[in-house]
Amino acid sequence: MKIFGTDGVRGRAGVDITPMLVMKLGAAAGLYFRKHSITNKILVGKDTRKSGYMIENALVSAFTSVGYDVIQVGPMPTPAIAFLTEDMRCDAGIMISASHNPYEDNGIKFFDRFGYKLDEKAEGEIEKLFYDEALMMRSYKTGVEIGSSKRIDDVVGRYIVHLKNSFPKDLNLQGIRVVIDTANGAGYKVAPTVFSELGADVVVINNEPNGFNINEQCGAMHPFALSTEVKRYRADVGFALDGDADRLIVVDNRGNVVDGDKLIGALGVYQKSLHKLKNNKIVATVMSNFALEDYYKKYKIDLIRCNVGDKYVCDEMQKNDANFGGEQSGHIIFGDYAKTGDGLVSALQVMALMIASKKKSSEVLNPFELYPQKLINIPIECKKPLDDIKGYKERLEEIDKLGMRHLIRYSGTENKLRILLEGKDRSLLESSLKELSSFLKEKLC
Repeated sequence: MKIFGTDGVRGRAGVDITPMLVMKLGAAAGLYFRKHSITNKILVGKDTRKSGYMIENALVSAFTSVGYDVIQVGPMPTPAIAFLTEDMRCDAGIMISASHNPYEDNGIKFFDRFGYKLDEKAEGEIEKLFYDEALMMRSYKTGVEIGSSKRIDDVVGRYIVHLKNSFPKDLNLQGIRVVIDTANGAGYKVAPTVFSELGADVVVINNEPNGFNINEQCGAMHPFALSTEVKRYRADVGFALDGDADRLIVVDNRGNVVDGDKLIGALGVYQKSLHKLKNNKIVATVMSNFALEDYYKKYKIDLIRCNVGDKYVCDEMQKNDANFGGEQSGHIIFGDYAKTGDGLVSALQVMALMIASKKKSSEVLNPFELYPQKLINIPIECKKPLDDIKGYKERLEEIDKLGMRHLIRYSGTENKLRILLEGKDRSLLESSLKELSSFLKEKLC
């Protein structure tokens, strides 16, 4: 049975993610990291879910049982864990989070000593160790070889300094009003601190986590509340984070949610204008609208596509020696400052773009028109291979003949089938999507 999904290990806390599974997985990961150990330290952070206590204690027990010393830093954004793992010279970093999922879920994300998410090969090696019962039993330490753990509460300051250093030193946010929705998640302390210290007039919402309200009708997945507050306070811009603050959704001064592809488009061209875009290459996923690709062509920027998931974006950036990429869902990677999606680094770059352009957010973040595109999610019971469905390939061939682009895939983190169609004729797109979704519902639900 495969343990890892597209972004670490994720599932319902207490059902899929149990203390016994976590301890076994932690021990297996510890054995894997010890093969390349330099400092014998592992960093562990988490978001604000109550189940994080259970998982954190199980992981600490597991890592110390195989001889590792553990540093616990408490609630912290995922990109902070990636940064601090390298900055504090740890062998690995662990983030306990289910990102944008509801509070009932939780998960574990693994980072290597350089702050990169593990690739599939590394995850496969950990899974092999997980299922090797005999090896696991022989690997537990005794006596002085058992590891230790300690909690450090003030390392957040390092990350705040890092974030501020990503913002141009000749700029400040004086006179700019910003509304920030922290989703009652891991960014609830860091986000307002950074923007306030840079001089912004900050309004913060959904920043009172209680262990159960993370992502609950707020944050990146539910930007309606942010839109309302931006209009109410007449703010210049609004930023919504998800539960672990690696994703960013932007609301402009008119209260409109900015499309993720438009955001990537505007930021990419801005980076080129600063002569900071490496090799004139940008990485996006197969989900991105084709209008983004056409927009970049005007600026002689090559768009490289990859699978969905910010770790795949990051991998493709490394392969192509690129330093900027992202997903339309809000994961944006500025390779000069982060090795995973970082909502706050991205938000600060949006602010820099607004100041440099001397335009309102509704103008500068609307650089082109999208081609009609529609995505729906179908809840399913099991993930049956799509190519095994009779008549499936013929349906796709019909869509191809109509000149539409399609992407049908299973979610890597939920029991859902995602169907995306894109084309220049909206009515044809909607009728084709309705027919395809009805066909697949009948076969899978």
